[in-house]
Amino acid sequence: MDYEHYMKKCIELARNGKTSPNPMVGCVVLDKDGREISSGFHRKCGENHAERDALLKIKNGEDFGGTLIVNLEPCSHWGKTPPCTDLIIERGIKRVVIGMKDVNPKVSGIEILKKAGIEVIDGVLKEECERLNEVFIKNMKEKKTFVALKTAVTLDGKIATAQGSSKWITSESARNEVKNIRKRYDAILTSSSTVIADNPSMEHEIKIVLDRELKTDFNSKIYKSGKVYVFCAKNSDDERCIKTPVKDGKLDLEFVFSKLYEMGIMSVLVESGGILNGSVLKFADKIYQFIAPKITGDNSCKSCYDFRKITDINESLKFEIASVENFSPDILLTCYPISEN
Repeated sequence: MDYEHYMKKCIELARNGKTSPNPMVGCVVLDKDGREISSGFHRKCGENHAERDALLKIKNGEDFGGTLIVNLEPCSHWGKTPPCTDLIIERGIKRVVIGMKDVNPKVSGIEILKKAGIEVIDGVLKEECERLNEVFIKNMKEKKTFVALKTAVTLDGKIATAQGSSKWITSESARNEVKNIRKRYDAILTSSSTVIADNPSMEHEIKIVLDRELKTDFNSKIYKSGKVYVFCAKNSDDERCIKTPVKDGKLDLEFVFSKLYEMGIMSVLVESGGILNGSVLKFADKIYQFIAPKITGDNSCKSCYDFRKITDINESLKFEIASVENFSPDILLTCYPISEN
């Protein structure tokens, strides 16, 4: 049986959900002859989990002795929905194929299924399944918000001219992909400098602005829609403002990201200029770097990461390129930091 084929389908199904703070999960059910008879996914927090969504589409009480394939270990505890393990056992599933074990310590689904006499195969496309739920894994293991950073640059690493001209470095196809990326995150974060220079709307349900001196005009586009939180060093009666400590002359980013987690914001995408981008790098879990086949040739142009000076090239921060995608004529590099430990 080609379980990897069905696991890939589970992953694609899972991507349809908007499940934060829950993980993204997809499920496929096969009958005893290996034919697909149902599928499902977790749509949003509080609704049926993927296994329940798929199993409830099958005629109630039918004992087909089939196989259930799911990218995450089935839950075994009551939350907003009943345990999926109970329904799997009740429906007479004989085999469960799992992509990755749940990092939630409350979950012991594999053990319960095995005790019920169900064959369990785990670790199918484990790495891909972990990458799918990288936000959930960090939230659970570290109790921190997942931080991603997106930037768009020329071949010589520039994001704007010295005068601020930046529209457009990348093509429409690349910019459309940015819209897709934004949908994966609970919030978008930017700086006051970006708001003042570009007046972006940044269409999103939750937006974060770092504005130490409260320089931005609250009539700017970014404040016109969605929920906006402003981290600032000044006292303010505006309910959108969050008083933030200053460290080395800048807002304390460690405080900012810790506060976001306390607020229930499990993931954030940073879109800003070189100075904030550079400061965020030490916190970044992931980088989306769009590269356009253009060269400015102008050293005065603004760089995408501008936060320090080094004398030894070996001091460079190191990243793993996880994927390269074409959005003609541009490319997207998706990168992860390499730990020095």
